[in-house]
Amino acid sequence: MRIALDAMGGDFAPMATVEGAVDAARSWDLEIYLVGPEERLRSLLPPGSEAKLHLVDAPEVIEMGESPVQAVKKKRRSSLVRTVELLKEGAADAAVSAGHTGALLAASMLILGRIPKIDRPALMVQLPNPAGRTLLIDAGANVDVKPFNLLQFAVMASVYAQQILGLSSPRVGLLSIGEEDNKGNELTLSTFPLLRQLPLNFIGNVEGRDIFSGRADVVVCDGFVGNVVLKSAEGMVQAVEAMLRQELSRSLPARLLSLPALFFLRSLRRRLYYSEYGGAPLLGVNGVVIGAHGCSRANAIKNALRVAAEAIRCDLVARIVEGIKSLNNAKGVELC
Repeated sequence: MRIALDAMGGDFAPMATVEGAVDAARSWDLEIYLVGPEERLRSLLPPGSEAKLHLVDAPEVIEMGESPVQAVKKKRRSSLVRTVELLKEGAADAAVSAGHTGALLAASMLILGRIPKIDRPALMVQLPNPAGRTLLIDAGANVDVKPFNLLQFAVMASVYAQQILGLSSPRVGLLSIGEEDNKGNELTLSTFPLLRQLPLNFIGNVEGRDIFSGRADVVVCDGFVGNVVLKSAEGMVQAVEAMLRQELSRSLPARLLSLPALFFLRSLRRRLYYSEYGGAPLLGVNGVVIGAHGCSRANAIKNALRVAAEAIRCDLVARIVEGIKSLNNAKGVELC
């Protein structure tokens, strides 16, 4: 499997991206194209890694403050754009970047295009629950959507849950402010009856707390709400960790308990933190594209590459095409 990696994407690039790529290539026998300033990247490669890690020169970098579409059009030699182009050219089977998420979406749309019948791509993230993982879609790609967009999101995430998580009948919930059918805003109230008509395992409305309880395998929402949920969850993990450390330092008995407590805290942190779940697949574009967290260190980059490899292995794009085709016009509901 060949994966193109934006080596300059993220707050800790290129050290973290190169380190993560080296580790991933060794762990899963991947062939990785590191895209960025060639000489700079070459100086970071450990001896003997050239067989699995190939350098692709891209001297420009898209900065976080730049306008996504303008940056993609102007900086054609940027590491992010070249990463997506390698996928389009067939030199790579997937593209991964921890860089500007908006630019990654714009580049994917402009260079790869959308899967047939898909109106808008969506970011999907994995969030932990006591029994495993909950898929949240959309996590920020689309601020304003229509009901049929949410239907498509539900179908794409369900296909992912089946193919990647191995769930035969993933439970799909619509994120709202109450479980009752009549709760929600105009978007959720319009979407609810349409989802119920699709041959999905739709369990109805779910609330914010249900995302982390494991009640649903897939939670569907617009990108504005989804991004708020995602950032709130990240902030909560960091706040709980900080508060626990404060409590463990308040007294001598607490300090004596701190070592075993911190051991369990680190174990819990691994279950909760984004670095263990890798990147967010951009579902709906015509290729496997994974957006990693901007704060990704080496382990998060490694896991983002793993997520890309899983999507390649199950031929995810083709499975989504089949899912949309089979559900289109189901019981009179148009998905496009």
